[in-house]
Amino acid sequence: MSGMGEICSIEIQELRKLKGALVDVRSPGEFAKGHWPGAINLPLFSDEERAAVGTTYKQKGRRPAIHLGLELTGPKLSRLAQQLETLRNQGDPRIYCWRGGMRSASVAWLAQQIDLKPKLLRGGYKSYRRWAQSLFEQDWPLRVMGGRTGTGKTDLLLAMATRGVAVVDLEGLANHRGSSFGGLGLPEQPSTEHYENKLAEILDLHQRQRRTAIWLEAESIQVGCCRIPKPLFDQLQQAPILEIQRGRNERVQQLVQVYGHQGRAALAEATQRISRRLGPQRTKEALEAIARDDWARACNATLDYYDRCYDHELARSPKRDSIDISGLTAIEAAQTLIERGFVEIHD
Repeated sequence: MSGMGEICSIEIQELRKLKGALVDVRSPGEFAKGHWPGAINLPLFSDEERAAVGTTYKQKGRRPAIHLGLELTGPKLSRLAQQLETLRNQGDPRIYCWRGGMRSASVAWLAQQIDLKPKLLRGGYKSYRRWAQSLFEQDWPLRVMGGRTGTGKTDLLLAMATRGVAVVDLEGLANHRGSSFGGLGLPEQPSTEHYENKLAEILDLHQRQRRTAIWLEAESIQVGCCRIPKPLFDQLQQAPILEIQRGRNERVQQLVQVYGHQGRAALAEATQRISRRLGPQRTKEALEAIARDDWARACNATLDYYDRCYDHELARSPKRDSIDISGLTAIEAAQTLIERGFVEIHD
């Protein structure tokens, strides 16, 4: 058994270059709030146990807290060792806790007992968060895809990505389409903290690939319950915009495809949430159309409101071009943008 070797603690930039499973040993609640994307959670303590150890530390001091921690973790060591064993074929595990302290060191010691060579993240998850937030302060070569509701901006961005264009899908990362109807049919949203982590990973990837243009969709600072980091949002507001245009009928068809299968109750509830902004007449028209399963009429009733919001935001953009992509699929539109020089393909 190796067991007695020195545990290696590494700064985040170096740890990111290594292979091996990312192991987050914080409690499930901490992990759910935010974690290094791609990490697996092997908690040393449950949420309740972590709270109990913390309370003991505050009330009785360090040594009683350590003894309680040992009492709680002792029965779990065999199971934790088995879980670590399953990660062996991925390489030496990269382990972190909140500050890079006793929890990660304890699991790293256990990993050594089964002849793994764990690496610890110096400073723990706190150092990861500092790294992630520092990225948003950097200057980024952003390009913005704008367009009224129903023009298919997200589909176009995803089609561009398949052709080698650098894209950040702000809505996809948030599990939300950015309107009152935006969460319908999508998984639960991440916390804003974890949303930031996912954004940071995508930006870091594009930076390592030396991308000279990164495309995002025009968004409000809030994407559902997720908030775009303000330094990045401020850059988004100043970036050049390419506005895509489609005829109204196409836009309605697009919206019916996305939302028409969500059901009366969900659509009616989403409509009620914006009733003050729609006004009584349009709200009534939309709700009556929903009750009749007339999805096209329901969309038409709300489009003028969303168009006014979009036009107001667009007027604030300092630099913009526009292109009409009516009649084109997302794939055809992506190819058109590339052929006409609006978008460059990454070599």
